[in-house]
Amino acid sequence: MSDKPLSDLVKQGWEIVDYSVGTDSSGTQTHCFVVRRQAQHKVLTVRKKMLGEGVVSSEMEV
Repeated sequence: MSDKPLSDLVKQGWEIVDYSVGTDSSGTQTHCFVVRRQAQHKVLTVRKKMLGEGVVSSEMEV
């Protein structure tokens, strides 16, 4: 998994439509991006790993 998931999506032609940040139940900041390419939309969620370096990301088709 890449440490720069948003950069990877932008390089693939995805456009950032919206962004929000919040904290989860453990107090970790979670960044959410809505991205669009043509008629497709995805939600990308990114947060720092609890242990070690890097980030954890997940994508969801909407």
